[in-house]
Parts: sequence; C-alpha cells; structure tokens
Amino acid sequence: MTYGNGLTPPTGDYGYQPQYASPMAQPQWGHPATISQAPVPPVNVFANVTMKSGRHVPWWLWIILGFILILVIAYFISGLGQGASTLGFIMALAPLAIVISGVYLVDRWEPEPLRLLIFALAWGGIVSIALTLLVAMATDPMIPSDPEEAAFVSAVIRAPIVEEISKGLGLLLIMVIGKRALDGPIDGVVYGALVGAGFAFTENIQYFGVQFMTGGSESLGPIFFMRGILSPFCHAMFTACTGYALGLASRKGRQGAAVLPMFFVGLLAAIALHALWNGSTFVGEPGTFFVLYGVIQVPLFITFIVVIRWLKVEEARLTRARLGDYAMAGWFTPQEVDMLATKSGRVAAKRWARSLPGDRTKVMKRFIIDANELAATRQRAISGRDPQAGIDEHVLLQRTMATRNQLLSR
Repeated sequence: MTYGNGLTPPTGDYGYQPQYASPMAQPQWGHPATISQAPVPPVNVFANVTMKSGRHVPWWLWIILGFILILVIAYFISGLGQGASTLGFIMALAPLAIVISGVYLVDRWEPEPLRLLIFALAWGGIVSIALTLLVAMATDPMIPSDPEEAAFVSAVIRAPIVEEISKGLGLLLIMVIGKRALDGPIDGVVYGALVGAGFAFTENIQYFGVQFMTGGSESLGPIFFMRGILSPFCHAMFTACTGYALGLASRKGRQGAAVLPMFFVGLLAAIALHALWNGSTFVGEPGTFFVLYGVIQVPLFITFIVVIRWLKVEEARLTRARLGDYAMAGWFTPQEVDMLATKSGRVAAKRWARSLPGDRTKVMKRFIIDANELAATRQRAISGRDPQAGIDEHVLLQRTMATRNQLLSR
C-alpha cells in the first residue's frame, strides 16, 4: 500500500467528492464505481486474512489467572464459608450486570476483542483483589490502633491507593498485549471500566457475605442498596480515569515508558475520586452522606456520561475522517462513508440488508465492523505508534472489500 499525493480518483455517481482530503495514492486495482468487480473474490471472504498479534491474550496468562482464582476462592470460602460466599456471589451479579450493560453501550461503535474484555474483567476480579489482599496484610501493622482512625486510614488512604494501582497495572498489561486494540480514549475507558467492574464484583461478594454472617439476611437490604443501587459504577468510573489516560497516550502515539506520565495522571485522578467517595461516608451524621452524594457524586456521574458521549462523537468523527481517506482513493463511495460513520446510517444499512435475498443483516454487520477496524487501524498508523499498522491496513482493506462483495453478490 503506497501513500502520497497526485491522486486522480474515479468519476461517476460514486466518484470523488471534494470534502475528502486524501493522503493516499489509489492502488491499481481499486475501482468503487463497479464495486462488484473489486479485486477480492466474494467467495474468498476470509482466506489469507490474518491480523498481526496485539489483540489477543497469551495462553499462559490464562493459566496464571486460573491459579490465582483458585487461591481467591479458597480465601473466601475459608473466611466466609461456602453458604455466605455463594449468597454474596449471587447478589454481586446484579450490580455487575448493570455495569457490563453500560460498558456494552459504550463499546458498540467499535467493539473490542472479546478475549481482552474478559481478561480486563478477570484481572479486576481476580488479580487486583489478590494484590490488594496481599498489600493489606503486609501493611496492617502500620494502621493506627484506634478503631475510628484505623477505619479512616484504611478506607480513605490505603484502599484508594492500593486498589487503583492494582487495577492500573492490569490496564498497563492490556496496553502491552492488546496494543492494536487499546488505541484510543474510548477503548481505555471500556477496559478501565471492566477492570473496575471486576474488582467491585469480587469486593461485593465479601461485603454481602460478611453482612450476612454478622447481621443475617434481614440486614442485607441497606448494604445492597448502597453498593448495588447507589454506587454500581463507582469502581468502573475510578479506573476508567486511568484507562482514559492510557487511551489518550496511545492516540497521541506514545509507547513504552512514554505512556507512564499520562498513566500516573490518570491514576492520580482515579485515586482522588476513590478517596472522595470513601471519605464521604465519614462526614457528619448518616444523613450527610446522601447530601454529599447528591452534591458531589451525582454531578460526577453526569459528567462521566457527558464525557463518554463526547468521546463517542469524536470516535464517529475519526471513523468518517479515516474512511474518507479511502473514499478519496476510490475504495468507498461518499454515501458509504456517511452510512458507516453515523448511527442512523448503520441502522438504515442493516434494515436494507434485511430486505436482500437471504437476509444479509449478518453480512452487513460484518461489513460495518470491518470498515470500523480499518478506520481505527489507519488512525493508529497516522499516530506512528505501530509500525505494522500499514500491513494491518492492507489486510483489513482486503477483508472489508471481500465482505462488501459478499453483501452485494447476486
């Protein structure tokens, strides 16, 4: 794939539109005016199309996760018993489902690899918990002996620092093994939120189990309301700050040690929000907490939603810009770019595909995903962070054109 100027795009109903600025030279075999004659045969949709590494989890990491999971399960059963642990597990599923549903909505535009998403959730729920428990046991002798002071130091100082660092380490690891997946702020938010959701899930098992053991089933209502209704997104929001910073570093083309300054900025934000949330439970009378919740936490949550919305708009803008490069080179029509770069366009496209012989909705979904990955890969290439991105572009272009041929075949 060559890049340069001097492009003479094809003409016709689906030809050049001046709003697309092009840095690409047109390959000899691209011709958007006759899409059905694209160079990749429709029957050869996924042949010889293998992406480079950087979107998968090494098998040995799953083995390590499994080993640590066994230790965490043993810890819970030995401390809470099988009954309380099982009850806590069942109750913790509800807030987890709420957070995962929210993350799914955020991740719909450019879905991340499922294995990396599962790994993020598992890191938070297994490794981060194990690291937190180990550090807690090691630092217990440093905690003040006064019960009230000890509770404050543990919740407002130690917990935010230790927990956010343990979760942030998982995000750094994901950035290494998933360097071709975590390539923007919205990706970082998704992975950060899932790491936080996994941590909150396992932590909730402990909270619910301990409450059941000490107060019986009738005492579970208030703590479930507090952790499952009022604050299911707290850990997700905290760690999403770290993820956002790493995603921004990736978008700016930083790699290796160069990402650490932004990582620490995001980590400090996560620790500060975590400390603010935990500290609000120590202020004034019990009713004061709900006042602070309305004055501080609700606006923070609304701000989080607004930022997510803005990030999604920016992601759509980049999709349009990068596919516009290809449209200028003749690979997509401007109408296709409009379709692929807007939510309404995608909905209309799937509705149209449903009307085709044999209902080709699944093929249209594949076409949208492939084009989205192509745009993201081109953005990664522009950042200069990934020297292999140009090769990935070529691979994805083949796959996207093949999927489109399958969609339009008679």
